[in-house]
Amino acid sequence: MVEEPIPHWPGELIDLDGRAVHVRSAPPGPSETAVFVHGLAGSATNWTDLMDRLRDVVTGYAIDLPGSGYSPAPPDGDYSVAAHARAVIALIEHVGGGPVHLFGNSLGGAVSVRVAATRPDLVRSLTLVSPALPDLLPRYGPARVAISALPRLGEWAFERLLRAVPAERRLSASLGMCYADVERVHPARFQDALDELRRRDDLPYAGTAIICSARGIVTEYFRRGEENLWRLAARVTAPTLVIHGRHDRLVRPQMAGRAARTFREVRLVLLPQAGHVAQMEYPGPVAREAQLLITETAGTEPAGEFPAARLS
Repeated sequence: MVEEPIPHWPGELIDLDGRAVHVRSAPPGPSETAVFVHGLAGSATNWTDLMDRLRDVVTGYAIDLPGSGYSPAPPDGDYSVAAHARAVIALIEHVGGGPVHLFGNSLGGAVSVRVAATRPDLVRSLTLVSPALPDLLPRYGPARVAISALPRLGEWAFERLLRAVPAERRLSASLGMCYADVERVHPARFQDALDELRRRDDLPYAGTAIICSARGIVTEYFRRGEENLWRLAARVTAPTLVIHGRHDRLVRPQMAGRAARTFREVRLVLLPQAGHVAQMEYPGPVAREAQLLITETAGTEPAGEFPAARLS
């Protein structure tokens, strides 16, 4: 039976270098700090239950990426992975300057890899749940994202979907793609998500935020050179935990093998019954693995940058 859910953590708009970003936070307590980054079409509420289970070991902050959740659209209209990473870096600096325990799911995983690689001084440990790292054999979901991200086609498809498909059906389809077992979605959580979807349907920038963030992921899949996400992953010095759900319909669990060959210090966990959002579907097991990493790394100093030879 799925547990009765707790309320979502309260949030506030924070000014980060002249950009307003909405951040939810658990009550302050432990000296260790964690920052949580959601995936495409998600929000800070994707981390509610995991933050609850980790509140005895970290003080947690979950960001609504620009244009998502309650964060307004970015003034410059930039929804790239690099832009999202800049927002996360600004939040880390705002809440104490790091180093923090950084968590990312899906798109948020890609963003978190970029943060950890480019600002190793800010990241004490890195936990990635089904990170959206480039895959030459994308599953149906990412392939559909790539098609919908095409110029003009994406906007047309979004408007057509909005007009033709009721919010409840859209939400059910999305949860069916992200969860291995939708029966694990508590009715109260479903209603919360439905109310939020209906609220966002009335926002003039909601479609743009999703489409342009999707284009940001697609761009990273085809990026070459030193800025490629896998090359950035090779530069990460923070101890890393990579969690995949065996029934993930969006990111192939086999990508864990490449993660093992790429990250410098990594532990892999495959949850046999989970889908794409293991932190929501099975927050207990995810929390146990994350707490182990936090305990191992608490109070340590970031290792710093890899020498350039590591990238060859």
